[in-house]
Amino acid sequence: MTQELKIYNSLTGNKEIFTPIHKDRVGMYVCGPTVYNLVHLGNCRTFLSFDLINRYLIHLGYKVRYVRNITDVGHMVDDADEGEDKIAKKARLEKIEPMEVVQKYTVDFHDILNLFNTLPPNIEPTATGHIIEQIEIIEKIIANGFAYVVNGSVYFDVVKYNESHDYGTLSGRNIEEMFANTRALDGQSDKKNPQDFALWKKAEPEHVMRWPSPWSDGFPGWHLECTAMSTKYLGETFDIHGGGMDLKFPHHECEIAQNKACTGHNPVNYWMHANMLTLNGKKMAKSTGNNILPREIFTGDSPFLTKAFAPTVVRFFMLQAHYRSILDFSNDAILAAEKGFNKLMEATQLLDKLAANSTSSIDVNTWTQSCYDAMNDDFNSPILIAQLFEGVKYINLINDGKETVTAEDLKVFITAFKGFVFDVLGLVNAHESGSGSGDKLTGVVELLINLRKEARANKDFALSDQIRDQLLALGIQLKDSKEGTTFSIN
Repeated sequence: MTQELKIYNSLTGNKEIFTPIHKDRVGMYVCGPTVYNLVHLGNCRTFLSFDLINRYLIHLGYKVRYVRNITDVGHMVDDADEGEDKIAKKARLEKIEPMEVVQKYTVDFHDILNLFNTLPPNIEPTATGHIIEQIEIIEKIIANGFAYVVNGSVYFDVVKYNESHDYGTLSGRNIEEMFANTRALDGQSDKKNPQDFALWKKAEPEHVMRWPSPWSDGFPGWHLECTAMSTKYLGETFDIHGGGMDLKFPHHECEIAQNKACTGHNPVNYWMHANMLTLNGKKMAKSTGNNILPREIFTGDSPFLTKAFAPTVVRFFMLQAHYRSILDFSNDAILAAEKGFNKLMEATQLLDKLAANSTSSIDVNTWTQSCYDAMNDDFNSPILIAQLFEGVKYINLINDGKETVTAEDLKVFITAFKGFVFDVLGLVNAHESGSGSGDKLTGVVELLINLRKEARANKDFALSDQIRDQLLALGIQLKDSKEGTTFSIN
C-alpha cells in the first residue's frame, strides 16, 4: 500500500508532504558528535530519533543515503569563535595527542550506539578529512562578496549577506535585535560585526591542530564543516538535514547562510530537529551534577537509579515520546517503560504460537494502517506504540481463544507487528540486548522451564515453585498459559 508521509519542517513551521528530490531515494544528513568526551544521554536521544526516521524511510522502501559526521576539529568551547578548541582542550587536560582524544571518544560513541541497536550511517565523514573542500567553499564565498579576511582569519559577513538574503530564516531571529543585544562587543575582535562568524581561524603558535590555507596556517570554523560534508555526499540541495534543537541557532542558521552565499540557493528541503532530554525535571548539566551517562544506566551505577536497565529498554523509553517533544528521564519513568517493554516482548514471544481459524473477527488491515498512520504523521512513535499495545490485546485474545483470525490475516498481522517492533522501532528481545549472550541465556532458561515442567508432571510442586521463585529473584519472570510457559526479563 502506498503511504503518504508528512514531515514537520522547522524551516516553515508546518507539516509538509514528503517529496524526495529523486524518486525512491532519500539524502539525509545529521550533525554528529564533537568527540571530546563520553557521549551523553541527550545526544543519544537525537541519534535514536534519527535512527527511527532512517529505519522508517527504509521500511517504506526508500534507498536512503544517511550521512552523519564526526566533528574532530574546530568546535570552540561555548560554541563561540574565540577561545579553545574542545578537543585541543581535552588533549591538554589528559596530556595526550588531540587525535588520541578523537579516537577514544569516537570508539565510545560507536560502542554506545551499537548497544542501542542503531543502524550505522552510510557515510561517516570527519571534518579533518575534508579540509580541502572547506577551503574551496570559503574561496567561493569570498569571491561572491560574502566573506572578508582579517589577520589570516576569514569571517562571514552577515550584514552584507542580509542585504540580499534573510539571515535568521530558520531560527526566526531578527538581525536588528541580534545586533542590539550584542552591540557592547564591538571592537573586541577582528570581526566587522559581532554576528559575523569564522569560516577559517588563524592558529595561534600553541595550537596543535592546523592546516595550510591561502590565508594562514589554521583550522576551519565549526559551521563550515557540515556545509562541506553534507553537500559533498548529498549534493548542493538534498532532502533532510537533522540535528538537536540546540543546533538550530547558530549552527544550522550559519549552514544555510554559507550554502546560499556559495551556491545561491537553499541547501535543504526539510529541516528536522529533535528536542532535549531532561533529568528529574531539570536540564542535564555536569556542572550541577544533574547528569547521567548511558553506561551508568546499563550498569545501574548511578544515584538516580534503583537498578540497571537494558539498552533496548532505554531505547523504548526514548521512543515513547515524540522526537519534537521534551522528554524527562527519571527512575520512575524508566521503570514504567520497562514494564511496558516486557509486556510487548511477551506478546512477540506468543506470535508464532498463535493458531488461525477459518473465520476472522479482527480487522487486521485497519490495525496495520493505523500503525502506518502514526508514523506517517511526522514519525509519531508514541502513537505507533499505543497501536502496538492494541495489537498486544489482539495477541492475548487470540491466544486465549476469545478472538478468531484467518490464516491469511494472521500472517499479515505477524509480519506487520514484528516489522514495526523490530525493524522500525529497532527494539530487541530483552534477553538478547547488551551482552551478545542472549541465545545461551535463552537456552538455560528453557532448560529450567523443561525441568519445572517435569517436576509438575511428577507432582513435585516444591521443586516447581523453587525454580519459578529463584528465576524471579534473578529478574526472570515465568508466565504459564495453556500454550506453555514463556519468560520475560525484568
